Amino acid sequence: MTDTYPLPESWRGVLGDELDSPYFRELAEFVEKERADGPVYPPREQVFAALEATPYDKVKVLVLGQDPYHGEGQGHGLCFSVRPGVKTPPSLRNIYKEMKEELGLPVPDNGYLMPWAEQGVLLLNAVLTVRAGEANSHKGKGWEKVTDAVIRAVAARPDPAVFVLWGNYAQKKLPLIDEERHVVVGGGGAGPRAAEEVLL
Repeated sequence: MTDTYPLPESWRGVLGDELDSPYFRELAEFVEKERADGPVYPPREQVFAALEATPYDKVKVLVLGQDPYHGEGQGHGLCFSVRPGVKTPPSLRNIYKEMKEELGLPVPDNGYLMPWAEQGVLLLNAVLTVRAGEANSHKGKGWEKVTDAVIRAVAARPDPAVFVLWGNYAQKKLPLIDEERHVVVGGGGAGPRAAEEVLL
């Protein structure tokens, strides 16, 4: 099913086996059936947009969201991000607020996070598609196996990275990460200031 959902070149070596597996074929068939029945977000060509924007060897930070925004024109394949001109969602406004309070950073006037992705912030949702208007509608269908493999692949690299696990759902991924080698923000781990120090 790699023809339907082609992996970016830099990720093929670490994720290619996942997309060739029987579970992924079933997942892709499920998503395509959903698309035939009604809108599914993000569009097919943006499902792996986060991996496209942040190559495997460039990842400095992995931010984990739950699933894509389910409103029309919102989700475009990067967790928490919306396209220019789309109102900044509450979840991202909360992130901006914390960044201002903790780091003194100005609050952006938009919710488009592609500049983060291009600087090495992998904006990954645990589930990569969603039925329009129905949050978590594709949860438990197989995407979690793919994105767990992404987390494990980043955690297995020799270079330390920052894993941002906001919320109870994201914090369940802690067992996939060696906290002695990497910085974890959220889940009782270090805060934004510690992450900033690692990146600098």
